[in-house]
Amino acid sequence: MKSDEIGCKRMEVSKLKNNPTNAYTVPSVSITTARSGASSKANELGMRAMQERAYARRGEQYLLIKSPPASGKSRALMFIALDKLQNQGLRQAIIVVPERSIGGSFADQPLSQAGFYWDWQVAPQWNLCDAPGADEPKVAKSKVEAVQKFLASDDRVLVCTHATFRFAVEELGVEAFDQRLIAVDEFHHVSANPDNKLGSQLGAFIARDKVHVVAMTGSYFRGDSVAVLTPADEARFETVTYTYYEQLNGYHWLKSLDIGYFFYTGSYVDAVTKVLDPALKTIIHIPNVNARESLKDKEREVNEIMHALGEWKGIDPGTGFHQIAAADGRILKVADLVDDSDLAQRSRVLAALKDPAQKDKREHVDIIIALGMAKEGFDWIWCEHALTIGYRSSLTEIVQIIGRATRDAPGKERSRFTNLIAEPAADQGAVAEAVNDMLKAISASLLMEQVLAPRYEFTPKDAGPKPGFDYGENGYQPGKHNVGVNQDTGQIHLEINGLNQPQTPEATRICKEDLNEVITSFLQDKPALERGLFDQENTLPEELTQLRMGKIVRERYPELSDTDQEAIRQHAIIAMNVTQQAKLALAQGDAEGSGSSGSTALIDGVRKFINVRDLDIDLIDRINPFEAAYSILAKAMDEKLLRQVQASIGAKKASIPEDEARELARRALQFKNERGRLPDINAADAWEKRMAEGVAAFARYRAQAKAAEIQAGYKGLPTPKEVPPMPKVAEPKQKQ
Repeated sequence: MKSDEIGCKRMEVSKLKNNPTNAYTVPSVSITTARSGASSKANELGMRAMQERAYARRGEQYLLIKSPPASGKSRALMFIALDKLQNQGLRQAIIVVPERSIGGSFADQPLSQAGFYWDWQVAPQWNLCDAPGADEPKVAKSKVEAVQKFLASDDRVLVCTHATFRFAVEELGVEAFDQRLIAVDEFHHVSANPDNKLGSQLGAFIARDKVHVVAMTGSYFRGDSVAVLTPADEARFETVTYTYYEQLNGYHWLKSLDIGYFFYTGSYVDAVTKVLDPALKTIIHIPNVNARESLKDKEREVNEIMHALGEWKGIDPGTGFHQIAAADGRILKVADLVDDSDLAQRSRVLAALKDPAQKDKREHVDIIIALGMAKEGFDWIWCEHALTIGYRSSLTEIVQIIGRATRDAPGKERSRFTNLIAEPAADQGAVAEAVNDMLKAISASLLMEQVLAPRYEFTPKDAGPKPGFDYGENGYQPGKHNVGVNQDTGQIHLEINGLNQPQTPEATRICKEDLNEVITSFLQDKPALERGLFDQENTLPEELTQLRMGKIVRERYPELSDTDQEAIRQHAIIAMNVTQQAKLALAQGDAEGSGSSGSTALIDGVRKFINVRDLDIDLIDRINPFEAAYSILAKAMDEKLLRQVQASIGAKKASIPEDEARELARRALQFKNERGRLPDINAADAWEKRMAEGVAAFARYRAQAKAAEIQAGYKGLPTPKEVPPMPKVAEPKQKQ
């Protein structure tokens, strides 16, 4: 497998002559693949690469599969479930999906024709996604009864929605499902929040420990930043990870994926006409009626989009698709999934889109316009452009929508995701909502850069070469700046001076498997985004890399030791900063006319970044993780607007909050351990000065708490909880 390219294309910022509406853009991620065919090549059992990897772990009681859209998770589950039913003594398999439309992914499959031992079969009465009636408590009683009948039967497989399953567990109890496989698709719908019923039920199943669980997701994080599983439950799962890099690089047809974010002024319908190419198979997601971008009339918005495409010629009676005569003479077939005023018409459109006889026909439909549908699990392999207006409800939703355009299909060489965001007007007094949407769009862009990047392998300096990695013509050289590349997995090996290594198996697993989830939490941290992007003059990089990221790691993994928490923090911030600095190096090379292109661009960018310095954890902690994003954003916004946004963010900064003062005091103690003295508040070094300020602030918080305790004692009141003392900091390892 060849290496992959991830480059940040800086789009032209000036008002384009043929595109006057889109005045500004923000970063665009671009990935160019090697098209090795590895991810779609089947073995002797009919399994693709990801499926084979997952099947190798089929004996695990609790299995978590993290794999991108279109990588074959549904069929991987079929292979695993059949083995559990035939060889592992389980009585039945229950497949749980978030929406009824996704139930079709688990229809009958003649797996034996491709070499597997058994076929996948679901009796029609046990695919409850096809049963009439909504999945609501008042009308779902018949479906719960169907689940109960299935559990009492000798049949082997049932498919139902998350909602039906929740109602059934509430009615029947967890013990009714003993000795069965529970497979949860789109697992990010589960939450560790006690109010999440499916998450609570899953915790009860794990506590009882008499079922097997297979969890599958293309984005193992949630839009609300709440953990999917509690740490204790997550530790029970064996994880199979298949990266976006492996998936896209191993396609036959799709060669490049572009992800762009565009600011616009005026009506979004005008902006759509500027970026929509009718020649591309496109899914358009219009904004929710309550969104800032909405025109507050969804039917009118759809009609205006279709009017912009050409002349309406009627509705096909068989499919329900609108027929639009385009300017070039073609008849465009447009599926409207927004209008729900005619349920018969809507059902006809949905049936036509799901028709298996049309799945492989590119000409079946041209454009799909949706609001809440056609996202996760929606399988239209021909989609070349996912066009979304306004920021969606979460990063998870953005990743799922992008997944609609990442299917491989004959002749489909390029696909793209475009997010239209209403631009904050320069003369606007209150820009808070507009800035909030902007921050979310940038956050999603940075997340996708990380998701699309090959995985990193970090070791301390001069730890030696790793097997399977290519270090270039001269091989691994002790004492030099080594960059190793594993051609099979796309992993990049880097050596970091002063790197803390995880000490426990759980921390090691997190550093290997979950760094993107940690980085996602960081990118969802609004204060970090605001200060890192728009208040750089008053924000030290260490406040982001050490304080904010450190706080996130401690809150995610409170059960781990300080040493393990620091190792995870370091690995996460290194992964993010290396990707961002490689992107900056590539952009600088482009500006100087020495840019890199082709399948090694990201690796070339990494080499440019490290060849001029020794990578050291202190150096990396002194890099603002949002530096690269800001350098491009600053060119995409006029100076007046940029200053206005910066002023609105800068005005929010307050005195050092208690939790930040506590963490600064921790860092100050580590500083003392290393240098034999406390930080000096008059030091020239800004970070040393900030730590000293934190020590003083923390002392004030403790004194205030003590005074309040004494005062309460005089009055005979309950004493307030004292500010807890600062915990001991583990002795740092000597830098190598």
